[in-house]
Amino acid sequence: MQNKQLVEDLFKLGLCNGDNVLVHSSLSSLGTMTNKASMLCEALLEVLGREGTLLVPALSYRTVTKDHPYFDHAHTPSCVGGFTEFFRKFPGTYRSIHPTHSVCAYGKNAEMLTRQHLKDKTPVGPNSPFRLLQEMDGTLLFIGCGLKPNTSMHGVEELSQPPYLYGPEVTYRLKLSRGETVAKSYITHGFDGYEQRYDRIWKLLDNCERSSGMLLDAEAFLIQAKALWVKGNQQLVADPFYFVDKA
Repeated sequence: MQNKQLVEDLFKLGLCNGDNVLVHSSLSSLGTMTNKASMLCEALLEVLGREGTLLVPALSYRTVTKDHPYFDHAHTPSCVGGFTEFFRKFPGTYRSIHPTHSVCAYGKNAEMLTRQHLKDKTPVGPNSPFRLLQEMDGTLLFIGCGLKPNTSMHGVEELSQPPYLYGPEVTYRLKLSRGETVAKSYITHGFDGYEQRYDRIWKLLDNCERSSGMLLDAEAFLIQAKALWVKGNQQLVADPFYFVDKA
């Protein structure tokens, strides 16, 4: 019954069959039921259908650091919530290659959206799934976590490069899925002295570019990715500190 309700809630929010959607989530927000990760995954894939693609961040910045600069494509866990780690292990998923900002994907466009991330020197560069998603008219779904954990906004910041954005360059060792280990240097993100306020994107968007509602017990937000990138960048050009506060 809860799975059926979750599917109905996702459709009501505006998610459609064939969509490409990147999901940020807090499983605890859904309620007290068991197997929340598998239930959410099943509902999302049912709504998206065979023509859709589900993307979930598999960020690893807490364990892959300048003091421990090692990323194992097949085994390094995600550090941003239970659903992200469940999905990383979900059969048939693809994972992009980046030491701290990888993305997992499942569905029609999963391989295409994840295969080029290794080319980038920054976390959310032009070949990252985050940026490619908006070029495919994708959407961003936030389930019970508010709008602050919005990794796509890092990519928007990389377009205009506000003064707080970048940290030091770090050389990481990357163990690829076929067993080969390579070394690659990346420019990291900084944010020293600043708190991210990506929730401010909401009021920049028109009603046709955003929607909100409930998914079971969780407050959810759906945003058109292209609108976020375009309007977020316009705002940063006008005010480089719009999406941060002094910590």
